[in-house]
Amino acid sequence: MRNAFTMQLKPGYAAEYKRRHDEIWPELSSFLSEAGISEYSIFLDERSHTLFAVQELSADFESSQIPNHPIVKKWWAYMADIMEVHEDNEPVTHPLQEVFYMK
Repeated sequence: MRNAFTMQLKPGYAAEYKRRHDEIWPELSSFLSEAGISEYSIFLDERSHTLFAVQELSADFESSQIPNHPIVKKWWAYMADIMEVHEDNEPVTHPLQEVFYMK
């Protein structure tokens, strides 16, 4: 199963966003893998500062466990200064509907 969504990066932070993800915390990567995310890509549209994310999820993936995990909350707080976020630092996301897939 795949999941796709957009997020919004604040202007001027593309390099910093990439740097932080190049140095992603091993404990965060491990948690996401254990939670059932086997692949996770994020693309940036530099014209609009829109981030486009795609995840490959396991059949038993349960999204409700992600926002409550301490390492996820810590990461959101770390990223809150460069992205649009809610009051709890969760990124503002907009789900996307898949309309075509070619394998």
